Amino acid sequence: MTFTHEPLGAILPAVRRALAGGQAVTLTVPDPDVGRGLYAGEATPSGLHRPWAVWVDLADLLGAHLGTPERVGEGRVRFTLRPLAASPAPDAAGYGAGSDWARVDKLEDPAFLLTFVEALRRVDPPAGGRVLVLGVNRGRELDALLLAFPERDFAVTGVDLDASALAAAGRAHPGATFRVLDVNALPQEDLGHFHLIVALSLLQSPGVRQDVLLSALVRHHLAPGGGLVLGYPNARYRDGLLSYGARTRNYARPDLSLLTSDVTDARRRLHKQGFKVFVTGKYEVLLTAIPASARTPTNLEL
Repeated sequence: MTFTHEPLGAILPAVRRALAGGQAVTLTVPDPDVGRGLYAGEATPSGLHRPWAVWVDLADLLGAHLGTPERVGEGRVRFTLRPLAASPAPDAAGYGAGSDWARVDKLEDPAFLLTFVEALRRVDPPAGGRVLVLGVNRGRELDALLLAFPERDFAVTGVDLDASALAAAGRAHPGATFRVLDVNALPQEDLGHFHLIVALSLLQSPGVRQDVLLSALVRHHLAPGGGLVLGYPNARYRDGLLSYGARTRNYARPDLSLLTSDVTDARRRLHKQGFKVFVTGKYEVLLTAIPASARTPTNLEL
């Protein structure tokens, strides 16, 4: 399929129909490098300009892999869209060390990596401080602590229900403590207080009541001056790729209403308890809460 001056409103349904049969589709379009600095849809000698981000989003929306492009003549490129393979979600078989979920590394998502490091630095736990990570699984996200604070050591406690995942986390992070615990029944005195509490992709899990858990964390486990980083998934994995937007069962397109409701509820509750709250992120929305009196560090970037 070759496109030059066609609007995206004509391209999108045409490519959708071509992919509907399950076959790969090759597109020839104006080279995005030629129109660098132009807005999408502005004219170039080869046709209407569109940056690569447009084609990346198109592939995601239509459920396709975007192949490596090649230049074909003056001012034109060619690339292939291949339909995603039908595959179960990586957590379909659980969260154990041998599951597909164990293969997922969120720190390989640049949007998550940058915003997570910023969130950690915003909380700014002290050197030697205690860190609690709920739903820690294999502990991959613990590596972000070293990226955010390369000169600080922390006493890290990771909590999860899956013993095999915690065993893998222990091998990767021998200096941390990992415990098989239910977040709905955290022991108060035994667990103690923490300067930073992290809960990623946990608060919307079946059986977890956000209001009850947040209340317990702030009341029983957050040290004075401490802060929280809470993550809400805004994507799903499809054939190895991150696809933007929280999905609701029986909806063809992402519906962010449940996500925004939960984030708004948590923000309101924490604000009433004396926290400043920041909401950042893309594929995982991060809510960061720090005491209202705390000063935000000046250097948040990785």
